[in-house]
Amino acid sequence: MRRLLALRAGKGLTAGHVRVAADALGVSERTVWRWLAAAGRDEAAADEPGARAQTSTRFTITPEVRGLLALWKGNVRAVHRELVLRAARQSSPGGAPSLTTLHRAIRRDLTPGERAGLAGGERAARKHDVFLARPRGWRNQVWETDHKQVPVLVDVDGKARRPWITWFTDCATNAITGVAVTPVYPSRESVLSALRSAVLHEEPYGPFGGLPEKVRVDRGKDFLSRTVTAAFDLLDVTVEDLPAYTPHLKGTVEGLNRAVESMFLAALPGYARQPRPGKRPSRPKDEALLGFEEFTARLLAWTAWWNTAHQPAPLRGRTPLEAWQDDPTPLRDVSAADLWTFTLEDAGTRTLTTRGIRFRKRDYVGAWMTGQAGIQVRIRFMPHHDHRIEVYHAATGRYLGPADLADQATDEQISAVRRARAARSRRLKKDLQAVQRERYAAVNQPAAPQLLGALTAAQAEAELAHAAGTSLSDLALPDLIPPAAPPADWRTPPSLATRTAPGRLPAPFPSEPAPRRLPGQTADPAEHGDAS
Repeated sequence: MRRLLALRAGKGLTAGHVRVAADALGVSERTVWRWLAAAGRDEAAADEPGARAQTSTRFTITPEVRGLLALWKGNVRAVHRELVLRAARQSSPGGAPSLTTLHRAIRRDLTPGERAGLAGGERAARKHDVFLARPRGWRNQVWETDHKQVPVLVDVDGKARRPWITWFTDCATNAITGVAVTPVYPSRESVLSALRSAVLHEEPYGPFGGLPEKVRVDRGKDFLSRTVTAAFDLLDVTVEDLPAYTPHLKGTVEGLNRAVESMFLAALPGYARQPRPGKRPSRPKDEALLGFEEFTARLLAWTAWWNTAHQPAPLRGRTPLEAWQDDPTPLRDVSAADLWTFTLEDAGTRTLTTRGIRFRKRDYVGAWMTGQAGIQVRIRFMPHHDHRIEVYHAATGRYLGPADLADQATDEQISAVRRARAARSRRLKKDLQAVQRERYAAVNQPAAPQLLGALTAAQAEAELAHAAGTSLSDLALPDLIPPAAPPADWRTPPSLATRTAPGRLPAPFPSEPAPRRLPGQTADPAEHGDAS
C-alpha cells in the first residue's frame, strides 16, 4: 500500500498498478482506491488497509436497544426510528446512529440466537442452540411416548376427522414398540392401549416388547393421569416428566412424528397440507377419503416397514429389528392377563346383590354371578368403556369374570340420542353465531361504541314473545289461584281487594304477632276503603 502511495505522490500511479494490486489482494479496484484515499488522510491506515478505525465512541448495543428490539419483534428499522425520535426529544449531542451502523452493531454484539430470540421468543432462539446427543444405551432402557394428530382427513361414521396416534418408541433401537389410533382426541384409554401393545411381544405385536426401565413424557395430562401412573407403578416403570415445551429432550419420538408425515402421511388421500390451486386452497369436493379402518391398517403396515426395512441414520445401516436382535439385554416380561389387570382403572369395592353390581348408578350382571350374591368384589374397568367391567374378589384378588351393562340401549336408541344431541348442539351454535353477528359502527374519532341493527316494533315483540315462551318465570300463572283475602282490620286498596278470593282465609301463623293498627283506624274496611 505504501508503494502505491509513493507512486501516487510521484504521479506515476496508473490504473494498471491498481488493477494488479486488487488482483493480488483479492479485492475490487474500487476498494483499493478507497484504501488509498484513507491512507492519504491518515498514514497509519496504510499499515492495515481496510481495517476500521477503533474509537471509544463506537456505537454498541445497550440494554435500551435490546428492549426496543424485543418491543418491535426484531424490526431494526422501527428501532432506528425510535432512537431518532428519542435523540430529537433529548437533544443528544451525538444524535442517533445511522441505520447501517445499527445493523452493523446488532450483527457484531448479538449472537444469531439472541437476534432470533428477541424477534420470535425462546422457541425461535432454541433453533440456534447446540444440543448434546444422549448415549444410545440398551434396548428397553428408555422409551419415549407422545400423541400426534395426523394432518389427514379420514372418514369416521360419515364425518371427516383427523385421527390421533399414540405410540411408544425405544430410544436405543428407534423401534416403534406400541401404537394406538383414536378417531378423536386421545385419552388415558389410548395410552393404556398403546402401552399394552408395546409391552406384549407375541403376535401380532412382533418381537419388540417387554417392560422398559424408564418412560419419558412431556407433562401430558393423559400420560400423568392417576390410572396411567398407577399402571406404571405396578409394572415398576419409572416415569420421567419432562418440562413443558422442551421437544429436544425427547428427540426420538419427535423425530418419529416428523418422519411419519413426510414419509407416509403426505401421500395419503385427504392430506390437509397438500398444496392446492386457487386463492383459497381447500379440499376438492369429490376427493374420496380413507375409512378409519383402512387408515389404521395402512398405518400399522407402515409401522412394520419402519421396524423391519427402514434404516435410520443413527443405526448406521441397520434396521430397528436388527438392532433389537443384536442387543443381548434380557427382557422383563409380564403375562397378558396380569398386564390387562394392571392397565385397568380401579373403582373400589362393591357388594354383589341379586340385581348384580351397582356402578355409576347402573347395574352390571354376568352369568358367573349365580349363587354369589352377598360377597364383596372389587371393580376394575377400561376408561370410557362403560359397557363392561371386570370383577375381582375383594379379599383374595381372584378374577371372577366380566359383567355387562344390564338393560343396555339398542343401536337405534343410541343413534336417536346422538341425533338429538347433535340437533341441540346445532341450535346452540346457531344462537351463539347470532350473538357474534352483532355489528358496531365504524368511527374515525374517539367515541363510544354504537351498536348497529334496526328492528321494527313487530319484530321486537315477536322476538320477546319467543324468548318469553322459554322462560319459566314468564310461564307462571299467578292469577290462576287468587290469593286469600287479607284480615278485616288491614287497609287494602280497592284495586287489590277485587283480585282476592273472599271465601279463603289465610293460614294462621301462631308465632307471628298481630298486625298493628294505625292511629284512628277502624276495623271496618268499608270506612277506609277509599283512604288510598
